[in-house]
Amino acid sequence: MLRIMRVKVQYLGMLRELAARESEIVEARSETTLGELYLALQGRIPQLGELHQAIALAVNYEYCGRERVLREGDEVALIPPVSGGATEAAAPAQAPAMQTMEHAAVVRQPIDRQAVITGIQKPDDGALVVFDGVVRNQTRGRRTLYLDYSAYEPMALQQMEQLAQQALANFKIRDVWIVHRLGRLEIGETSVYIAVASPHRAAAFEACRWVIDTLKKTVPIWKKEFFEDGAVWADGEPFPPEVPLAGSASK
Repeated sequence: MLRIMRVKVQYLGMLRELAARESEIVEARSETTLGELYLALQGRIPQLGELHQAIALAVNYEYCGRERVLREGDEVALIPPVSGGATEAAAPAQAPAMQTMEHAAVVRQPIDRQAVITGIQKPDDGALVVFDGVVRNQTRGRRTLYLDYSAYEPMALQQMEQLAQQALANFKIRDVWIVHRLGRLEIGETSVYIAVASPHRAAAFEACRWVIDTLKKTVPIWKKEFFEDGAVWADGEPFPPEVPLAGSASK
């Protein structure tokens, strides 16, 4: 007998406008793969076929390939290139002002940069390297009024924590802290703040550069730029090779 399961599908960034919704519950036969589900969604949203080589897929906050077999109650996310567009919808009123893990945080208020430095710095550190991502007043000659950031928050926080753990494992550093802000940001405000503490400066510089470069390609956070003459989604970074895409062949 044919068994039916239900999964939740999240449309993120610009895909919310294509789907005309943020999420939906989809019924599918038991043992449906992620790739099969994507094809079914493509039948209703044809643009997904045009974008399949740019969209990444996630199940329960982890990037997955098309061959992943879905289970009842799974949460599937369709993720366009990150650092791209956010919707204009405001954050839910019940959303917490801060969500944290051991080395990462997502906040909705101005980032307290001094608190990050005070919290991470120790007497045996010979170097403290900081990346402070600031909202600038123009993009390609157009005057920027403000930015709006949104995220697939549970996955974004989890991915940021994983980046911190990878940096600690791969570089000779003592500690790292990553904070990203969501919502409306004015010119001059900090959107992302990364602090790396290490006995020696070389490792701290290398780790900090790796964290921000990787974050901009893999963490599901999007921004929309508002100008005097309209608003556009910021160009998204291509996903790195290790992130499977909707159009990637199953292995």
